[in-house]
Amino acid sequence: MAALFSTSRPPRSILVVCTRRIGDVLLTTPFVRSLKAQWPDTPIDMLVFRGTEGILEHNPDVRRVIVVAQRARLRERIADAAKIWRRYDLACAAVSSDRPRFYCWFAGKKRIGLVDPNRVTLLTRLMLHGIAINHHESVHTVNSSLALTPLLGIEPRAEVVAPGIGDDPVRRAEFDARIHAPPAVLAGQPFVVLHPYPMFAYKRWHLEGWVELIAWLRSLGFAIALSGGPAAEEREYAERVAAAAGGPVLNMVGQLSLGESAEMIRQARLYVGPDTGATHIAAATGTPTIALFGPSDPVRWGPWPCGWPAGVDPWPLRGSGRHSNVYLLQGEGDCVPCRGEGCEGHVESRSDCLANLGASRVIGAAAELLGLPAPSVANPAVIQSIVDTSLLRLGDGT
Repeated sequence: MAALFSTSRPPRSILVVCTRRIGDVLLTTPFVRSLKAQWPDTPIDMLVFRGTEGILEHNPDVRRVIVVAQRARLRERIADAAKIWRRYDLACAAVSSDRPRFYCWFAGKKRIGLVDPNRVTLLTRLMLHGIAINHHESVHTVNSSLALTPLLGIEPRAEVVAPGIGDDPVRRAEFDARIHAPPAVLAGQPFVVLHPYPMFAYKRWHLEGWVELIAWLRSLGFAIALSGGPAAEEREYAERVAAAAGGPVLNMVGQLSLGESAEMIRQARLYVGPDTGATHIAAATGTPTIALFGPSDPVRWGPWPCGWPAGVDPWPLRGSGRHSNVYLLQGEGDCVPCRGEGCEGHVESRSDCLANLGASRVIGAAAELLGLPAPSVANPAVIQSIVDTSLLRLGDGT
C-alpha cells in the first residue's frame, strides 16, 4: 500500500497507544524513535495505562503522556476517548488488542495498528487505514512494533530509549548525593546493580545465588546496590538478600523512580536481573547486563542489545549467549523454555530451571562482561551457612 504521508506533507501530530505493561511500553520506544527521526518537528504523544508512564520519564521523543485506567468501565473509556477526538493526524496502535484500536479510532484522522493474524476482520479494516500483522509467536516485541514502519514509508530504528532524570543540574546533583556522597555505600567505589525480585515468583532466582554472587563481587572490590519497585513483597525480599549477604549494601528498592533507577544503572559497571522491566531498562542504558531466563521466551522477550539491527531477532529459543552489552543466561532442562508460568502453571510457582541455575554460571557470565579471567567460586557450603544464619536472625527479629 502507498504511504499515508509524504515527505512534503508530514503528519502535524502523532499519538502512539500502548495500553499494556511497563516492558511493553519501553519496547515500543524504538517505533517512537523511528517516527521522530522521520518527522523531527512533529510532536508525538503516547497513551498508556496509569502506573506505566514512569518508563517514559524524560524520553526526548515524547511530548506528552496521556494515562488511562487499566480497569476502567466503558463509560470512563468513552470519556477518555472523547477528550482526544480527532486531535491527531496519525494514531498508531502499537500493541495488538481491541483497546488501543478503540483509542486510535477516536484520536486519529489516519490510523494504523498491529493486528493478530486471526483478528483481521471487516471491523478492524474499517477502523484502521493500515494493518501490520503481529507475529507474536515468533518475533521479538521490538520487531513487532517496528512492523508498523513500512505502512508509513519510514526507516525502522531499533533503539530502545530508557527513562532518565533529565539535564536539570539541581536534580542531578541531588541524585548523585543520594547515591555517592559519604557515608553512602557506593561512595568512591565501582558498583554493580542487582535486581533480585521480579513481579512473579516463577521468574525468580534463588537467594543463595544472590549471596554467592555478592560475595564474589565484593572480593573484587565492587560495592553492591539493589534496585526494585515499591511493592511490600519486593522490599521484603530485598531486605532478605541484603541481610543474608552481610556487609554494606545500598538498598534502593522502592526509593527511586524508573528514571532514577535507570540513571543508577547507567553509572554501574554491571547489572544482573531476571526477566523483568528493569532488565530491559538496563540493556537499553548500554550497561553490561546479565538477564536470568527460565520459563520465559527469549525470542519474544530477551533484552534488546544496544546497537542490534532492526528486523533481526537477537535471541534463539534455546541456549545462553552474548550480544553486545547483554548476556542472556538461560536455565537448563529439556523443557526450557516452557513459555508457561513455571513448573506448577501459576504466577507463584517454582521454576526448577531457575532453582537449579548455579551461581557459578552467573559469575562466569559476569566475569566475561567485566573483562575478567574465569573466576574461582566461593565454597557453596560456606555460602549456605551464611544464608541459613542470616535467615535465622531475620526470623528472630534480631
